[in-house]
Amino acid sequence: MMIRILPARLANQIAAGEVVERPASVVKELVENSLDSGATRIEIDIEKGGAKLIRVRDNGSGINKDELGLALSRHATSKIQTLDDLEAIISLGFRGEALASISSVSRLTITSRPATQEEAWSAYSEGRDMAVKLQPSAHPVGTTVEVLDLFFNTPARRKFLRTEKTEFTHIDELLKRIALSRFDVSLTLRHNGKIIRQYRAASSERQEENRLAAVCGAPFVKHMLKIELAHQGLRLHGWITTPQGARQQSDLQYCYVNGRMMRDKLINHAIRQSYESSLRPDQCATYVLFIELDPHLVDVNVHPAKHEVRFHQARLVHDFIYQALSGALADSQHIETPELNQAAFSAPVQTYMSNERSTEPDQPARNLSDKDGYSRQYLTTERPSQAVIQEAKASHSWNRPTTAKPRSSAPVMAEQSQAYQQLMKVSEAPVSIENRLSTTEKSSTLSRIVTKLGKAIAVVDGQYLLMTTDQGCVLLALTKAVEWRVRGQLNSQEEPLKSQPLLVPLSVKVSNEEIRGFELYRELLERLGIHLVTRSHQTVMVMGVPQPLRQQNLQLLIPDLLSYLALHCASGVLTLNVDNIVTWLSQRVLIEKNDYTLSEAIQLIAELEQLWPGKLPLHDGHFIQPVDFSATIAALN
Repeated sequence: MMIRILPARLANQIAAGEVVERPASVVKELVENSLDSGATRIEIDIEKGGAKLIRVRDNGSGINKDELGLALSRHATSKIQTLDDLEAIISLGFRGEALASISSVSRLTITSRPATQEEAWSAYSEGRDMAVKLQPSAHPVGTTVEVLDLFFNTPARRKFLRTEKTEFTHIDELLKRIALSRFDVSLTLRHNGKIIRQYRAASSERQEENRLAAVCGAPFVKHMLKIELAHQGLRLHGWITTPQGARQQSDLQYCYVNGRMMRDKLINHAIRQSYESSLRPDQCATYVLFIELDPHLVDVNVHPAKHEVRFHQARLVHDFIYQALSGALADSQHIETPELNQAAFSAPVQTYMSNERSTEPDQPARNLSDKDGYSRQYLTTERPSQAVIQEAKASHSWNRPTTAKPRSSAPVMAEQSQAYQQLMKVSEAPVSIENRLSTTEKSSTLSRIVTKLGKAIAVVDGQYLLMTTDQGCVLLALTKAVEWRVRGQLNSQEEPLKSQPLLVPLSVKVSNEEIRGFELYRELLERLGIHLVTRSHQTVMVMGVPQPLRQQNLQLLIPDLLSYLALHCASGVLTLNVDNIVTWLSQRVLIEKNDYTLSEAIQLIAELEQLWPGKLPLHDGHFIQPVDFSATIAALN
């Protein structure tokens, strides 16, 4: 079959499959165009659930006569002109294909008049004929788009439309989302000639609450908390509710990024995590939240319907939302802030909630706006017992290095695995005294012989590196190499390590013994770049940590460190030095990786040689072991 360029009508209908899913999709595209035109009043008329008629009228800037026909062409828009515009989108629409797609599956008429024209003009197009017909019309300043007989020329698509009631319910829900995104715009929705919704423009806080009550209901307003926080170019504002405002379904969850309706997994995860210790599994949080950031830092051109975005700094956005909401809930004395799980989509850490907090059911809405900046919002965690901590550690694989071997069903891979295991075995031939040495004696012998590593040959089982030396081959444990790398990175003999401030200070509740241990070893911790501040006699604030510890789970690491220091301060005398603390920290590095490639392993060893020039721990039997090929050679002979 020959390759051909598709006809314009067919291409538009294919595009319509992505843009126009149902009548609500048409309403969304048309209302967003009205908002982009600067409209302050929008009227929407629906008949038969949108299958028969969708009419959107606005008082926006309008379209010139010469541009009406072009507006119905694909990829024609006034919203972006260059690639730079695409990378910093501030409008709701930008692809220039909505009107063309809609007109390809309906009978569309667009009537518009800008303030610079004395008369209005109409453009008509329908799916059977892509030609646009212009004629004069009577119309005030603004635009009206009328969509008749949706999917009239695509019977298969029309057959999949739901009932009139169901389709109108989707349109009604869409309008609620739009009403919450633009309080300054008046919106009217009619169905079959009857006014169903009428949202008046809100210019005061009281009027905004009235619209919130109209959309979300009185219980939402009764239990809501107002949020308004900003930090490093990120701004979060809106309303959340206390746990008493939770619902059994997720129908009151509205989130907007730079004014755009969103259903983003990362945002939803951060919000769920904020509530995880206060809601039952069958409860859903309710909220209306607005996230604003530099348009250059978010990509909205990743989903056909623009329902998802991609953040350039996803971790920063996730933690900002999580800590802002959890801090607000904690400050309102409704919940104890849950522990932060460092991995955005990993299994949640077991959390703990104080039973001393109480709530009042008839409490009015609170304004948690931070007038002094975001620095006042803290993450608070309740210190569990050591037994519970150990149990939590045991239940999470990322708390310790894993030695699981990758499985493969391929016979070749199985043979290679057996060969590698054979290489790792020590010969039991009685003729050699060396073969009867213990592991400790062998490592001691190795340390007297091996003084320099040679060439890297292969990675074994994803966690061990086979290398040559001047005395044969050795196997290096890469998990142990990571520990030594951290130990080298924490070396503060020449100068103190620089502390990197946390996005939001971490609050940890401690015992009196741990406070004494911290005060005794404060100078050593500062030298290592671990910046802690005493907030009260039971709370220590983690203000910053050195770069090697930035990716660690500080909710577990810092409390364990304070407990470790408390064990060595009973006499009030320093019994630990910097090296002791560095060794303790390096042994608690959380390792998830068990699939090193050869290049990654070589890079790791190269970093070790730079950090420990001439001082690699070649005497450590847990780090390096000789490989005896005698048994394999004997078998081959």
